[in-house]
Amino acid sequence: MIGVLGGTFDPIHFGHLRPALDCLEMLALDQVRMIPLNVAVHRAQPVATGAQRLAMLKAAIAGQPGLVADARELERPGQSYTYDTLLSIRAELAPEQPLCLLIGADAFAGFLRWHRPVEILKLAHLIVMQRPSQSSWLNSGLGALYARYGCNNANDLREQGAGRILFQDVTRLEISATQVRELIRSGRSPRYLLPDAVISMIESEQLYR
Repeated sequence: MIGVLGGTFDPIHFGHLRPALDCLEMLALDQVRMIPLNVAVHRAQPVATGAQRLAMLKAAIAGQPGLVADARELERPGQSYTYDTLLSIRAELAPEQPLCLLIGADAFAGFLRWHRPVEILKLAHLIVMQRPSQSSWLNSGLGALYARYGCNNANDLREQGAGRILFQDVTRLEISATQVRELIRSGRSPRYLLPDAVISMIESEQLYR
């Protein structure tokens, strides 16, 4: 099974990396492809360039088998839609090979507002990292979606290439890239929030000053 984790990664930090590793191991994924976006759709645009964010990502995961940097969104012009990315990856895989999109609970809460959400489920399983904390979603369109596609076991994901939703508990690290950037901007150290290799790159490039 292949996992996909997208984001601005501006900069990459342990709040991205630890859940990715949790999913890699707990779901017995062959790899997690970490994909920096090019042009954001539902959030502010990245501060660092695509090349800088990709370099930081590669530095962060160096030496960790199974975590892979994937530059396809940076190489594709225009807005970075998850549907387009999954379509591109799916074209490289056998139809029956399971593909898993890893997203956070906050992203899941807005999933039905994404570009072509139903088609996304036809391309990949949805792995929601952390069960949503509020129960209100159960009575919404998300509740109906989960009632139809939800499963409770990672083995269920292996039975088909796409189309299931699984809640997967991962390590909770309350770290945000905004927090990291603000620390750097104020002259404080971001150490222990992200890998030292990334900090060294931020310092050498004078990022987020």
